Amino acid sequence: MVSLPAWIWSIPEYFNIGVACTDTRAATHPEHPAVIIDDDTRGVQQLTFAQLAAQTGRFGEVLRALGVTPGDRVLIRLPNCIEYPVAFLGAMKCGAIPVPTSILLTTEEVRYVAHDCGARVLVTDPSSREALKDAGPDQLTHVLLTAPPRDARNGQRVAQVDLAAALTAASGRNIAHPTRAEDPAYLVYTSGTTGYPKGVLHAHRALLGRQPSSTYWFDFLPDGDRVLHSGKFNWTYVLGTGLMDPLFRGHTAILHEGSSDANHWIPLIAKHRATTFIGVPTLYRHIIQRTTFARADVPTLRHCMSAGEQLSAELLEQWRARFGLDIYEGLGMTECSYYLCETTSRPIRPGSAGFAQPGHDVKLLDPGTLAEVAQGEEGMLCIPRADPALLLRYWNQPEETARCCRGEWFLTGDYARQDADGYLWFLGRKDDLIKSFGYRVSPHEIERVLKEHADIADAAAIGESLTPEKVLVVAYVVPRAGSGLVPDNILAYARQHLASYKVPKIIYFVDDLPRTRNGKLQRRALSPANARERST
Repeated sequence: MVSLPAWIWSIPEYFNIGVACTDTRAATHPEHPAVIIDDDTRGVQQLTFAQLAAQTGRFGEVLRALGVTPGDRVLIRLPNCIEYPVAFLGAMKCGAIPVPTSILLTTEEVRYVAHDCGARVLVTDPSSREALKDAGPDQLTHVLLTAPPRDARNGQRVAQVDLAAALTAASGRNIAHPTRAEDPAYLVYTSGTTGYPKGVLHAHRALLGRQPSSTYWFDFLPDGDRVLHSGKFNWTYVLGTGLMDPLFRGHTAILHEGSSDANHWIPLIAKHRATTFIGVPTLYRHIIQRTTFARADVPTLRHCMSAGEQLSAELLEQWRARFGLDIYEGLGMTECSYYLCETTSRPIRPGSAGFAQPGHDVKLLDPGTLAEVAQGEEGMLCIPRADPALLLRYWNQPEETARCCRGEWFLTGDYARQDADGYLWFLGRKDDLIKSFGYRVSPHEIERVLKEHADIADAAAIGESLTPEKVLVVAYVVPRAGSGLVPDNILAYARQHLASYKVPKIIYFVDDLPRTRNGKLQRRALSPANARERST
């Protein structure tokens, strides 16, 4: 087994993510492409590092002119567009705190986030603004629109500003606020246990805290890579691996806006000569199942990364056979980004989350005693509170912060086990674990096995309650088209590869699995009512 070198942290007193991702590279390679957005409607837009540095500086200047001070929140509600990185990085440059959100959120959801974070400024496009109407807290003073408003107020309570015109009118002096590494940088919202999203506040040091990921999960070349991410900017997976990490290392970040059809991605990789592709397992699966593209179609591609759910051994082998490349998995969370991964220096073990990256001293602990569990035993993934990648705190939720921070550890709530070779096997959250007849079963283990069946396109496992005391392990399966798959085949296969208590008792056939726009499985949406067939 290859031993990875120890990681030595070097966190300066002063550090600004906006400056580090733009000005630093602009000083040495001003004409190098920084961000490329390929929009099905607007076409291709691009900023070099010099242009990105100038535009983010102007954006910070615009915010200052609107009365925004360091620490004020700036809500961003945009699709993937060139204005997104300008607003996100520019807000941090002037010491403000950007709050990225999805355009898929309902008015009520956006209103909650805007009120909870106390946003002073909203950055959005006219269509999203129209959908929001007057949603927002009393502190909201201005709306920056990516297209000219018909009227300065247009019946709205707050003033509307043409962002393009405001950027053009700015002086361009590009004077960044001298933030400390420990100062708040950006605020992202994730699913909460109360039914409302919770804000995760990160410091500027978070970018430095993710450098083990940039070193071991990525496979950056010194002369500049071109990274195409399939996700949306509002997702921390994309803000990190698809924007900040490449820019900080001086590479090109490429994103797409428009159709998510599987047939689009290989031509996009070829069109933009991407060297790294980042997606979710569902997308990789769709490319294999729904297209005929192969290695010859993407001659520049050399590195593939995946996160969001486990990648099956079958899918990995199919990708290798078709494209001649491995897919390297990573695992993280909004609170700490990606801290576990497969890496090119160690053999991939399909289904494993890989290893804790050097620098992230992750332990598997008993959450009750905080004692380290024995090898092979289930334990909670816990991260030292001194880890630079870890959140500052939950926004407006001191109780939640205290609940997750105990002693020297941050308790992730995620469970895993470690094998004799040091590989970590993700078991999921406690809420995901199925408690059936006295056993605790990880749905991820069942799904990994089922997805390796040649005739199964996708699968999900959950617990189905017959009575409060009787919970069955059940599986929802998407058969491969034309396979002739029947439930008995699946059950026989499961009995071969799973302990008897892990074998699903009921098989539901469905046409597709419910997923978020980012490709994450929505277990709570699985229901027998949506099945077209079930085993007896």
